[in-house]
Amino acid sequence: MAKINRIEAHIRTADVSHAGTQGWVYLGIAGREFVLDAAGTSSGTRTGDNWTFVLGEDANVENAAYNDPRRPQLYTDNLDRYPVYLRFEPIGPDPAWCLERVVVDVNPDTDHPQTFDNPDLADFGEDRRLWLGQEYGKCLFLKRYND
Repeated sequence: MAKINRIEAHIRTADVSHAGTQGWVYLGIAGREFVLDAAGTSSGTRTGDNWTFVLGEDANVENAAYNDPRRPQLYTDNLDRYPVYLRFEPIGPDPAWCLERVVVDVNPDTDHPQTFDNPDLADFGEDRRLWLGQEYGKCLFLKRYND
């Protein structure tokens, strides 16, 4: 049972018309939900954005102290006890979001990193994109790709 000190969520918005959004993106992992909102930028994602959101050590998200897996401390044994997912809450005049890729790394710079992914988005292309929104569904579940 190791402490979770850092989570990296690598997210790519598709480079297609109307793919960006002003909506909220959440990561559920180890029994908690975190907001993925980059510090120092305007809210939302733009078409073609490729972001790495960091929670915990060297955080780059807004409200880092409240979106920290060390407060309260989360542990790697909870990674298999709760689902890992990306959730989207649409807002604004063009609320849908076109997600092209998501990979989540837990404790990436340690001897036992954990990686979560969704195989449906593993390759790039029109048939490998997922539109999320009020009328399409708002959640994508991820699965572990290593031990």
